Amino acid sequence: MSDRGRPRSFDRDVALQKAVEVFWARGYAGASMAELTGAMGISPPSLYAAFGSKADLYRQAMDRYVATSGAALWGLLEQPTAKAGVEAVFRAAARGMVQPGKPFGCMVALSGAQPEDFDAGLHQDMTTVWQGTRQALHNRFERAQAAGEIDAGADLDAIALFYATVHQGMSLQARQGATADELDRLVTSALMAWEPMTRPDQA
Repeated sequence: MSDRGRPRSFDRDVALQKAVEVFWARGYAGASMAELTGAMGISPPSLYAAFGSKADLYRQAMDRYVATSGAALWGLLEQPTAKAGVEAVFRAAARGMVQPGKPFGCMVALSGAQPEDFDAGLHQDMTTVWQGTRQALHNRFERAQAAGEIDAGADLDAIALFYATVHQGMSLQARQGATADELDRLVTSALMAWEPMTRPDQA
């Protein structure tokens, strides 16, 4: 019996991971449907049937990235102190953002650098993702403040924004050719701001 007309079988999880890699390397606008279907090993009809539109596929790819690479990185915040957590996250990011065999930078941070690429619906969804980094930092700093590690007078919003911005800047620098050593030195500089920002009551 001929297989003509039968839907092509494929591993959905593997195909989605390939989509992550294409979007991570090329961005939403830069990733063509031909590149996506070629990397995923599926036909356009199979892609639409399994994942929906390109925007739907991007949402699913970003969710996968956040749940895997993102969770592994930001889970490092859970050190005995908030400062140690921030350092652990950023030292790991300095290495991971220029890891051979993977796209450079952070997929979430890079997507935030070109918000005009998204339509209104996708932009709204991505705003929630972008805010996740800042919120994770803020939550950790709240607990550090309650524990007395951070002064009561410290501006947690500003501290979280500062380190979220450093992380995005590292991602852009990695994409532009910065080395792991250069990124690590940037982390050292960023950590020098910790005491002035978290201990204003003692200034």
